[in-house]
Amino acid sequence: MAIDTMDIEKVVKAVLEKMDTEGHSIEGQSPQNGIFSDMDMAIEAAWKAQKRFFKEYNLEDRSRIIKAMREDLMENVELLARLGVDDSGMGRYEDKLVKNKLTIEKTPGVEDLKAEAYTGDSGIALIELSPYGVIGAITPSTNPSETVICNSIGMIAAGNSVVFSPHPGAKNISMKTIEIINNAIKRAGGPDNLVVTVDNPSIENAQKMMTHEKVKMIVATGGPGVVKSAMSKGKKAIGAGAGNPPALVDETADIEKAARDIIAGCSFDNNLPCIAEKEVIVVDSVADYLIFSMNKENVYHLENRADIDRLVKIVFDEQGRLNRKYVGKDAKFILNSAGIKCEEDVRAVIMEVEKDHPFVLEELMMPILPIVRVKDVEEGINLAVAVEQGNRHTAIMHSKNIDNLTRFAREVETTIFVKNAPSFAGLGYGGEGYATFTIAGPTGEGLTSARSFARKRKCSLVGGFSIK
Repeated sequence: MAIDTMDIEKVVKAVLEKMDTEGHSIEGQSPQNGIFSDMDMAIEAAWKAQKRFFKEYNLEDRSRIIKAMREDLMENVELLARLGVDDSGMGRYEDKLVKNKLTIEKTPGVEDLKAEAYTGDSGIALIELSPYGVIGAITPSTNPSETVICNSIGMIAAGNSVVFSPHPGAKNISMKTIEIINNAIKRAGGPDNLVVTVDNPSIENAQKMMTHEKVKMIVATGGPGVVKSAMSKGKKAIGAGAGNPPALVDETADIEKAARDIIAGCSFDNNLPCIAEKEVIVVDSVADYLIFSMNKENVYHLENRADIDRLVKIVFDEQGRLNRKYVGKDAKFILNSAGIKCEEDVRAVIMEVEKDHPFVLEELMMPILPIVRVKDVEEGINLAVAVEQGNRHTAIMHSKNIDNLTRFAREVETTIFVKNAPSFAGLGYGGEGYATFTIAGPTGEGLTSARSFARKRKCSLVGGFSIK
């Protein structure tokens, strides 16, 4: 797709100026597009909208509304991708374009809500999926529009309304996405304020949302602190937390393909997706060939220990904490910031390190890929399980040995396990299945969809409706 970057930048600038001057997202409130200046008012509006939605709109209406949302979001997908980069300062435009399209097209709607029926001599029991009511959703800066889109589609499909508390570092892209969704709902004849937020996202507003009596369910997509807070409120909570996905390569793998796939996955949107390859563990007998093959994939290979140490010093601060300044940044920017000359726009930085190196143990969310050698696949599996750290999020393996693949899958117990492909195949990009950017490992829902945001209700009819 040929896109004039200058034209898109002009459009983004105009959108931000419009948001400022009209007060749609920066100042005040606008009930027409779901942006409020006060969290209590936003929740009250969403509560009223959901009551009307549940009473007056059927599944066919929900389908029509979601169809309109997909259409309007797709019309604005280039703007969302560009604004996502410009607002958050992270990632790559071309990859955010893919992520947004994937989410718009492959997030399940009402078709995900399947009823169950049990019949017998005593009659019939019907189990259906019913809405919770108002859902409070916390969204990250790493995948802001994508998370708003997939949550909105799934939650509305299940009959809920949603109050978003976006990350302050991506508030403009989050609010613009919400505005587009609300306009689409209105165009399809739906009620105002099914999807709302505030123009001043903050920790205080997030806490107010999570503790509000009219918010019946909390969905938190973000770091462990956010998830822990959401799960401590005494309400039904879905927590989509951090991951540290290992990519394991054994001696039976197609090494050249493994190299292409790993670099494609780890560099996708500058490693912002939590499913992305964060470290490589490779059996020693094929390690040299894997690194040789990776060097053909537009990477920068750091071989000098002093250069690796310089990179460590900027990626982590003096207290050993991750420096958020470099999260989601281009590999060239990170290298140049460390005083390492890199003129080409490389996709990723690779280096060999020891198994307890901080690059291996910490989820960087940067296109920095540490590589660790192991003597055999048994040691590789044990190490991969250890560095995944029990997040049960994502793991990747490149192998032609079914026994090895099976054993690793059983040992690591992740929500997503990708075999012989880039990590993003686990989201349905180049792989089968549906898409979501709320992957709930901590609370066990896995890849969330409409059914995740609905509660089961049983209706029994005794002594009738049996025709056996």
